[in-house]
Amino acid sequence: MGATKAAAEEIEVAGHTVRLSSPDRVIFPQRGFTKADVFHYYLSVGDGIMRALRDRPTTLQRFPEGIEGEMFFQKRVPARGVPPWVQTAEISFPSGRKAAELCPADLAHVAWAAQMGTVVLHPWPVRATDVDRPDELRIDLDPQPGTDFTHAVTAAGELRALLDELGVTGWPKTSGGRGVHVYLRIQPRWTFVEVRRATIALARELERRRPELVTTAWWKEERGSRVFVDFNQMARDRTIACAYSLRANARATVSTPVHWDELTEVDPDDFDLRTVPARIAERGDPHAGIDDAPWDLTPLLEWAERDAAAGQGDLPYPPEYPKMPGEPKRVQPSKDRDRPRA
Repeated sequence: MGATKAAAEEIEVAGHTVRLSSPDRVIFPQRGFTKADVFHYYLSVGDGIMRALRDRPTTLQRFPEGIEGEMFFQKRVPARGVPPWVQTAEISFPSGRKAAELCPADLAHVAWAAQMGTVVLHPWPVRATDVDRPDELRIDLDPQPGTDFTHAVTAAGELRALLDELGVTGWPKTSGGRGVHVYLRIQPRWTFVEVRRATIALARELERRRPELVTTAWWKEERGSRVFVDFNQMARDRTIACAYSLRANARATVSTPVHWDELTEVDPDDFDLRTVPARIAERGDPHAGIDDAPWDLTPLLEWAERDAAAGQGDLPYPPEYPKMPGEPKRVQPSKDRDRPRA
């Protein structure tokens, strides 16, 4: 006879009862971490994960049978079978279609997502009070082939100096892989298009200062062995795993907030399901002050206007997006027959 399956549990979280079924189902086979481990991990980082998720429409990356099984992104909360206390927010996709996404109001929402087999949480950079104006500018420093985490850290250090000149605080975290994410809390006054253009302007200034290290080239064939600033992470419906989210890899790493001064010392593999709760208990959350001083984005928008006047306008959107006003052609340079040749 096979081993007896563990019984379902009912757990009180933030004043709600959340059911945890199949708690012994293995989610991370190489580490032996179970569904219960994932569930209780998210409870253990409650303050930090809610600082990242509260009132944000959130896409769920679900692995009902574990990370080696089927994966899908859930952007719509089902109309049936959902606890009555689960809150949603209506968001609009680039196509114009709409969806009611999970919008965590408390930690019970995260626990419910874990019960549903969610491993990675992908919040939008907006709040439910205004789903069309971001309050979070996200800078994704993505190492390309031939570069690694140390290059992303170096690029992040250059970014920090640039942000210091602008008088704005950046909040870094590991991606859970080879990259580094830096967040800016901004005033929710501008559209996705405007915030994306501001991100491009910031990325271009970083590229000018360290062209051998940083690139804004959308086409992979032009990036070389540099760190790509993925400006399209600020396009509508493009999301990044949030602070304290697990990542779906063999080590069960966590996208972990860090202090600037420790960024050069850390190894992203050291931050995982087992180690991060102890880190928070000992050191607190490095992003604890992220909401204290939302920034006026105007300086970056002025840079964007300056660049446009100099002939550096918009950059391509992802292929699934409708053609955007002012966007250049979405043609791979090596296949562009109209491109001037040297």
